Amino acid sequence: MEEHIFEGREELKRVEHIIYVSLKYTRTTDVVNNALVRLVSFYDFMVEGYLIDALEKGNISRIAKSPALRAKDLGKLHSDDPKFQQHLGFYFFMRELLKRDDFNRINEYRRHVGKVYSNKDNTVIINIDTLEAMEWYAHQFFQYSLILLGLKKEEEY
Repeated sequence: MEEHIFEGREELKRVEHIIYVSLKYTRTTDVVNNALVRLVSFYDFMVEGYLIDALEKGNISRIAKSPALRAKDLGKLHSDDPKFQQHLGFYFFMRELLKRDDFNRINEYRRHVGKVYSNKDNTVIINIDTLEAMEWYAHQFFQYSLILLGLKKEEEY
């Protein structure tokens, strides 16, 4: 379990590098997409770590093969925790963005390079600033997870 949690931390480090180094020198939407892929990968590791912990404790009998099913199963285990549910919703939101191919590129090769996803209800822009906020939110989930899994005391949070 700890192995998956700390592999998730390594993914977060990769996201930080993409945002603060790679995007500084290569301002393309491919790099923005790579940051999204790494964020989703971070959540995949965390979900798997949670499920391994639940399996060891006997709360579940098996772990699903699909990352989406794993996250849904984990959501059922933590259905009474609204903060946890928000983070899972964020994970599903990012997965949905990665599946879509109907985006527009904006400011390619400039500071505010980004991807714009539109539908009839709203518009989502993923650029350097939103990636920084998403990375911060992922860090919050990592810290919260350390407490929930008993790897860190709440006073340290």
